[in-house]
Amino acid sequence: CQPVPKPESRVEICDLSPCPPRWKVTPATPCSSSCGLGLAVQLVTCVQILHGQEVLQEEHLCPVAEKPLTSVPCVIRTCSYEWSFSEWSQCSTSCGNGIQTRQDFCLSSLTHKPVNPLFCRRFPKAVVVRGCSAGPCPEQEGTLSPGAELQPVTAATPLTTAAAAPEHRHKELDVSLSAGPPEQTKPGGGEEDTAKKSFLCVCGNLFLNATGIINMTGVESRDCTVAIGRPLREEISVTILESSLNCSAGEVLLFSGRMMWRTGCRKLPLSLINSRTNTLIVKQRVVLPGNGVILQYSSRTAAKKYYQDCDQQLFGPQGEIVNPVQLPEERQELVCRTFITVAPRQRISIRALHADLGPEGNHTHFNYILVRDVSTMKTVVFHGKQQFLWQSTGSQAEIEFHE
Repeated sequence: CQPVPKPESRVEICDLSPCPPRWKVTPATPCSSSCGLGLAVQLVTCVQILHGQEVLQEEHLCPVAEKPLTSVPCVIRTCSYEWSFSEWSQCSTSCGNGIQTRQDFCLSSLTHKPVNPLFCRRFPKAVVVRGCSAGPCPEQEGTLSPGAELQPVTAATPLTTAAAAPEHRHKELDVSLSAGPPEQTKPGGGEEDTAKKSFLCVCGNLFLNATGIINMTGVESRDCTVAIGRPLREEISVTILESSLNCSAGEVLLFSGRMMWRTGCRKLPLSLINSRTNTLIVKQRVVLPGNGVILQYSSRTAAKKYYQDCDQQLFGPQGEIVNPVQLPEERQELVCRTFITVAPRQRISIRALHADLGPEGNHTHFNYILVRDVSTMKTVVFHGKQQFLWQSTGSQAEIEFHE
């Protein structure tokens, strides 16, 4: 272009109107999970560039349909273990309302084989019990099925009930599984009625007195389980007064609590067991009829504090669970728990009639209710305003209220 005269350089203003407001995304929190799928919360604001400066604007000025999510999925690394589930079972009823269940398994991501559930304990788990409906029953056409309408929540409404264990597990006992006191033996019943009365008064029961003696000799069942419960702040001590267990035949005595686990057979007489918490389960496994142990238990103030001030203990057969409400200025970094213990022959059902975890309860992993089945250490997590029904496999459960 050298032979052609070069025109003068010119700059012209083409548009004086400012750029329209736009959405701005700023990372606010790290990933909620150290492995596997989690959620990261990000700050979304509406801004506009005016005279070279970024100015914050009201959100309605930005296009609502284009607003980014405030919570986004994130993965830091693959977890070594994860929960897996079987298919849902058929509805428990042929008509009306029932439940469906499914089995959960803790899998190793390397071998894809089941491992001990303790490895998955800290990972949130989906529900394993859900409601189902098989349609109205013939005699109830045009009306609601039983349980289809929830009753209003009142101060006297029990949220936890102790359900009797499935009857087929106890057919060999030939006794009633009601939560009430055992029936009195009729006069003239003989030795057989006396032995049955002794079994009814001991095996499968929960003892709540401060002291007592438990005679587990001569029971008719191979396995005889009793539970001892005391208020929080106390711990239980058990002395074995007598033992006729045959160790060579495989007879054994098991003690289990939240912070201890012991088994034994030899040298049991006059040995001392300390629970270190306020509950203790004693299970006797015998092979030969007539054998067993006699225990004496007592309670005392715990030497070490094993609970938090906001924790509470409930014993069967029914009770109400209300999580402690803390004001924002009183916020503490605590996970409040409710411990539930019922008689070993019973099972626990927890029905949430009302749950409100706040506006963010459906979108974050920080606000949730965790229910743990102590016998299997399996946990289930509930979010948001879910009205759930949970059932235990054992006689102990724990509930944690997070955030």
